[in-house]
Amino acid sequence: MKHAIASHWQNYIDGQWVDGERQLTVSNPATTQPLASIALAGIDEAEAALDAATHCAQNGWLTSTRPAQRVQWLLRIAAEIRAVTDEGAWVLCQENGKTLRDARDEFVEAARYFEYYAGMADKIEGISVPLGNGYVDFTSYEPMGVSVQIVPWNFPVSICARSLAPALAAGNAVVVKSPELSPLGMCVLFRAIERAGLPRGAVNLLCGLGSEVGAHLVSSPKANQIVFTGSVPTGQSILAAAARWATPSVMELGGKSAALVFPDADREQLLASVKSGIFFNAGQVCSAMSRLLVHRDIHDEIVAAVAEMAQGLVSGPGEEDPDHTPLISAEQLARVQAICNDAIAEGAEAVVGGDRQSDRAGHFMQPTVFAGVTPQMKVAQQEVFGPVLAVIPFDSEEEAIEIANGTPFGLVSGVFTQDINRALRLTRRLRSGQVFVNEWYAGGIETPFGGVGLSGFGREKGQEALYSYVRTKNVAIRIQQD
Repeated sequence: MKHAIASHWQNYIDGQWVDGERQLTVSNPATTQPLASIALAGIDEAEAALDAATHCAQNGWLTSTRPAQRVQWLLRIAAEIRAVTDEGAWVLCQENGKTLRDARDEFVEAARYFEYYAGMADKIEGISVPLGNGYVDFTSYEPMGVSVQIVPWNFPVSICARSLAPALAAGNAVVVKSPELSPLGMCVLFRAIERAGLPRGAVNLLCGLGSEVGAHLVSSPKANQIVFTGSVPTGQSILAAAARWATPSVMELGGKSAALVFPDADREQLLASVKSGIFFNAGQVCSAMSRLLVHRDIHDEIVAAVAEMAQGLVSGPGEEDPDHTPLISAEQLARVQAICNDAIAEGAEAVVGGDRQSDRAGHFMQPTVFAGVTPQMKVAQQEVFGPVLAVIPFDSEEEAIEIANGTPFGLVSGVFTQDINRALRLTRRLRSGQVFVNEWYAGGIETPFGGVGLSGFGREKGQEALYSYVRTKNVAIRIQQD
């Protein structure tokens, strides 16, 4: 069902929707046509949001009530998100290019994050440390204070909820910077959050240029924590700024994830995983299955099957519920095309695709499958962030592990085999924060997610993530002896 999209959107600071002196135009990537405008925040708005969050945190408006109150707030947020799912999904589909089904799933997942962490908000418990009869010693967990969170454009609503929900559960105030390319769905999300009745300043939303507003937020001494999801270069720049104040950070950066396929792999499971692993959201997923490492005995068979599947994908705008959707922008399309051109120049074979879809006005890239790829090629080393699969043969487990671990990334990896011993053997040796066995994206919001190497550090999702949003305080008391 179509929903009317407002022509202009605003930022949310200290409990109010506010405009700025400038505006940013948001376009539909499937048509390249303008969709709406949004107030573009500047340094003044960033400072106002930081001040509002600091005031909220320092006055204990989230922590002065019993944790059970935070449980109720988070459950109300979840209910309000569910109430706007249809509207929000339409907005997100139009501004982001993803299917209406996937956009709806994103809002549902956002609600689930708040429900999940609501169940933990009153269970952040410290411990008693035995030091002998002369002492009482205990630890407690305190909120970080002001959490600055920078959200990417590929899954803006769910990734925002992924970090915002545990931050609020732990009692933090939050300043969120939305992505310039896809900020409108997050405004729908924050309208739902507003109706839950949190204290003023507890949540703030800014749409501002990363080079200006983002840089100001992460370099501010008012930021007690930084949570970032995005590219490696931007993450490195943020860490350099955070170093000045030694600001604790959670970094979820890029990936070049590999799936290892053995001759006994279930073909139906594998093809379904390849379809979702690299072509879901047009491959614009940090944990995408961008490398398919296939045992040489079945290499040609798998390449043919994957190519046939990719050729059968139907492209179109998200509201038509296609198999394949556009990339987010002309710049992203040009970047993906350039990497494909480099792959061909280096000797890889584009079995399917390899270029933009010239029959469409939007930013559509052909679903692409490369064979003849060697581990040293750019397409096997660099994150493409598009619907581009590099297939690489291997002869032994040892070689497969060497290739899989042979990039600076380490976000996720996968193993496809019916041999449980082999699967467990390989999961221990794969250098990644998460390993999928026989199903790509097998995890959920309950499973810790994060990387090693250039894929970042810290963990989102699951119970473990909650402890990224608190700091430990120890109290040691000597007891007066009679």
